[in-house]
Amino acid sequence: MLATKPNVRISLKSIAFPTDFSEASAHALAYALALARWYGSKLFVTHIVPPEPRVSTGFEPLPIDLDSLWKDARAKLDDFLLTHPLQGIPHEVVMRQGDLAEGVAFLLSKNDIDLVVVGSHGRGGLSKLVLGSTAELIFRTAPCPVLTVGPKVSTPPAEPLSFKRILFATDFSAGSLQALPYAISLAEENAARLILAHFTELVPPQHQPTIDESYRRRLQALLPPDVADWCTPELVVRFEFPPEGILRLARDCEADLIVMGVHKVAAPRASAHMPWATAYEVVCNAGCPVLTVRG
Repeated sequence: MLATKPNVRISLKSIAFPTDFSEASAHALAYALALARWYGSKLFVTHIVPPEPRVSTGFEPLPIDLDSLWKDARAKLDDFLLTHPLQGIPHEVVMRQGDLAEGVAFLLSKNDIDLVVVGSHGRGGLSKLVLGSTAELIFRTAPCPVLTVGPKVSTPPAEPLSFKRILFATDFSAGSLQALPYAISLAEENAARLILAHFTELVPPQHQPTIDESYRRRLQALLPPDVADWCTPELVVRFEFPPEGILRLARDCEADLIVMGVHKVAAPRASAHMPWATAYEVVCNAGCPVLTVRG
């Protein structure tokens, strides 16, 4: 059964760019601008201001324009946009105070956002266990696709942005396959080399040839029937742990973009404290942007 229909085209009329004013965020902005220009999108530059600590004073809360956290964030946002001009891209600046996940969800819903572009500091392992991950919180909860630009990603070439080698990694779950139409659409638009890959571990060597053939047939079945008209896809099955395997294959094929699905989680904040999560480890260590689509 085909996982997607032929000739599906993605449309990005509106792109959200959450920023914390960091170097990682500035790095991601280059991709947000390039994509906005490519698709003719409106860019929503946003910052969620943490809520003031709850202190029992007996007084009404300060008006927001007198809130010190708000005023400081507004000044930093103005400086960020002055230092990183938006190059004529139609845009809107949005600030909101409160919980990060709730603030981002409100922004995406209100403005009918098609894509979020976010920078990641790439904290993995034990540091992730302690510090958590804003980027992961966003791509685990956003209803739309999220392009995460990790710390090992190089700045995109000036113009035009082009994804010539696209790696789609799948475990064949329904959530994973939600990302497939994006990989195919982007590959067709860019006349890209499209690599479909599956990784499985702990398979005895004597069984690997049979398993390899079976998974290759499943990968082939995911492709639309007209794929040969615009692309020669590559099917890859490797017997490795998925995070390491995806990263190694991305390096081997010099991928410009990794596309993968992420599973829904009951408690996204808890998932940010799982250092073994595949998507997070890929985002932290990939040398190219990672497009995740929540299942």
